[in-house]
Amino acid sequence: MTTRIEMIIETLQANPEQKFTARELAKAFIERYPVEIAEKQTNPRYNTEEKLIAQLAAEIGGERTVAAQKACANVATRDKPRPRIYYWDADPSVAEADEITEEPEEQSVDTPLTSKSLSEHDLYPMLIEYLSTDLGLYCQRIDERKSKNTHGSGGNHWLHQDIVALEPLDQGWDEAVRSCVRSGHHSSVRLWSFEVKKHLTKSNVRKYFFQAVSNSSWANYGYLVATGLNSDVEAELQMLSSLHGIGLLILNTESLYDSQILIPARERSNVDWQSANRIVTENRDFHYYIEQVGIYNLTGKITDRAWNR
Repeated sequence: MTTRIEMIIETLQANPEQKFTARELAKAFIERYPVEIAEKQTNPRYNTEEKLIAQLAAEIGGERTVAAQKACANVATRDKPRPRIYYWDADPSVAEADEITEEPEEQSVDTPLTSKSLSEHDLYPMLIEYLSTDLGLYCQRIDERKSKNTHGSGGNHWLHQDIVALEPLDQGWDEAVRSCVRSGHHSSVRLWSFEVKKHLTKSNVRKYFFQAVSNSSWANYGYLVATGLNSDVEAELQMLSSLHGIGLLILNTESLYDSQILIPARERSNVDWQSANRIVTENRDFHYYIEQVGIYNLTGKITDRAWNR
């Protein structure tokens, strides 16, 4: 069975004149390795082509990219501007000109120019569109202004996430199986949480990451989202993610569907309901979200008007 690392190496080697985004590599994997990919397609989480491509693209990044480069010096990446580009470097001893240009440490080298004029609030509907269309998630916005603040000034510091989502796992299952799962009190959903920031630099990366740890670790998947990051913070993010399980999603404001999960979140097998209850008691948006999750768990039905808004 061909591993993802071998797929990266072999696909780039077979296309030495072509450059790929992670999504484009994922599509190439589906064509080149139908037997290996067919097994993954049996998982109901990836029951559409878009969900499968998004997952494969996530699996390409992070540790697998590093491992592929260690295994084969010809595997090269260009990280600025985002999204990351993968290509076959026939002569790895010679660096490309744009990779050896020195940049000031805090310069926003990886962010599309147009994203500089966007506020964090501008990014919320863009993220919701990407998550709902590309990953098949049902999303809601959590507005911290709707909290009671019963704990006084600073009592809700780093409590509120920006976007939450429901991932139904049982869509497409036979109704007998769905009923069996519900009656056995097993969860047929995964819950996601997202903390949104504009750009990550050395001066803010730890602050923003631990904000995501604080307000998103209750969920099955917690993510820090940014429009870009300076090239000198990725190693720090890899280390923090390995310790705390929060993933990193790069939102491409120029081309939403070239957004990518740069570091996959580590799945939490069970929702931390005590932490979720803390947010429910404070914020009516989050209260509504948990209500809708409960409705889905009981009925298996999605109320369209409740989601992606």
